[in-house]
Amino acid sequence: QVQLVESGGNLVQPGGSLGLSCAVSGSTLSYYAIAWFRQAPGKDREGVSCSDGSDGNSFYADSVKGRFTISRDNAKNTVYLLMNSLKPEDTGVYYCAADPLLVGLCRSGWHRQDAYDSWGQGTQVTVSL
Repeated sequence: QVQLVESGGNLVQPGGSLGLSCAVSGSTLSYYAIAWFRQAPGKDREGVSCSDGSDGNSFYADSVKGRFTISRDNAKNTVYLLMNSLKPEDTGVYYCAADPLLVGLCRSGWHRQDAYDSWGQGTQVTVSL
């Protein structure tokens, strides 16, 4: 299993921007699809975005499409999530997760929690005035 550590969470006003980072260690990042999830209080954890290991493809939940951008720097073993035009409903704990299948591609069910076996501890994002 790889180890993941998220950072960058903060309090931000509606309409603002925030960037999150997910530092990955323990293996070669390009071997893994990495996804971002979030969990709001009292709600299930939901998939936000997924990044393929090496071919540059990425996928997004409809709720964030056009506002969020996932990217990665395999040389730095880091995956990023840039969040623009933030809304109060984007509030939650954001987690990154690694898919254990070493083909490095986001599955068709990338948004399902059970596709991942390695998780970070999460970072809090609060969108509020």
